[in-house]
Amino acid sequence: MKFLITLIICSAVGNKCAPGVDLPQRFDNMYDCLQYGYAESSRRLALINKEDVNKYYMHIKFYCTPITETWQ
Repeated sequence: MKFLITLIICSAVGNKCAPGVDLPQRFDNMYDCLQYGYAESSRRLALINKEDVNKYYMHIKFYCTPITETWQ
């Protein structure tokens, strides 16, 4: 079983989120997926304008979802 990571950028103003983005990386276990998710969220947050984060209460969520890969 592999894990797919999906990142979602949200604003607490109006409780709105952009559509989630599935990243191309696949992980062999939940732990590695979570480690990557926290690090990647931090990297992406640093790319967002600080004033916008504070004004719109922006935050990044992520999900690690188990997937069954099929060969095609």
